[in-house]
Amino acid sequence: MTAALDIHGLPGHLIRRLNQISVAQFHDLMGSLGLDLTPVQFAVLSAVGSNPGIDQATVAGLVAHDRATVGKVIERLAAKGFLKREVSEHDRRSKVLALTGAGIGLLEMTRPAVSDLQPTILAGLDADEQSLFVELLNKAANAGNDLSRAPLRATAAE
Repeated sequence: MTAALDIHGLPGHLIRRLNQISVAQFHDLMGSLGLDLTPVQFAVLSAVGSNPGIDQATVAGLVAHDRATVGKVIERLAAKGFLKREVSEHDRRSKVLALTGAGIGLLEMTRPAVSDLQPTILAGLDADEQSLFVELLNKAANAGNDLSRAPLRATAAE
């Protein structure tokens, strides 16, 4: 029989735990603002807000989520009145996305709060450690990007 593996020191387990903590803090923050907004919805709104006129596949690549999930998120955000879909001028078969006035207002309200939340997620680390940790997370995520089922892509064509 092999020795038991202590999962509490494994990077995968710790990353999952930190994700749980991060998502819980995000939901608490949104609740305190009286909002029903998930981290993925915020990421999609941010991607569209920074890139008006992009298509759904491009959004999926920018937020590193699969197209089916992003499609459902876009449907929910459109139903809530935060996103609008329009037929592309360049390809009549494609729809492009833009924020509505309500979506712009939502991002203007939530971006500063989400930005302020980030150090809290890493509360056990001092400022220098937080900076190094984020740098190392980026390095590890970039190195394994192509191993993901939904890799980060700067554009849909990549």
